Amino acid sequence: MRRADLSGLVDYLLEKTDAGYTIVTHNGLGFDLNVLAEESGRLEDCKKLALSHVDIMFHFFCGKGFAVGLNAAAKAIGLSKPPDVDGSSAPKLWRDDSHRRVLDYVAQDCSITLEVARTSEKNRSFQWVTGRGSVSNFDIPDDWLPVIDAMSLPLPDTSWMNGPWPRSK
Repeated sequence: MRRADLSGLVDYLLEKTDAGYTIVTHNGLGFDLNVLAEESGRLEDCKKLALSHVDIMFHFFCGKGFAVGLNAAAKAIGLSKPPDVDGSSAPKLWRDDSHRRVLDYVAQDCSITLEVARTSEKNRSFQWVTGRGSVSNFDIPDDWLPVIDAMSLPLPDTSWMNGPWPRSK
């Protein structure tokens, strides 16, 4: 997309959030909105979007002190991302003119993110499949928190971790 197209996307997202819609991402704070800010040249507007949106991974990270991938959360509720395409392969596929595969992957990623967020909210618990293969959960007493509110959660105990990420990351 060209810079003007990306700027138009920022305008659209601002219009929707001003109309009461909520943007929901999984790591949108750390990746999507960061890239959008850089590529659109709309840093201040993207900061506003970043702080007001719900990033389910960031909310979880603020509560637990570590991150969980979208696929681990999807698997816990019986969904899965495609095994042959992931975020790291998407740029190469795009360069190889496999645009439809990339767009299908992105659309599925969005659908899975929304389903994980809705299911977690309905159950008042975010679940994920751990590295050991068991299902674990994180309570969500009310609703998912926007980034600005998740940042005010108490810092979790990360004393058991080697090199935990600081919240500022």
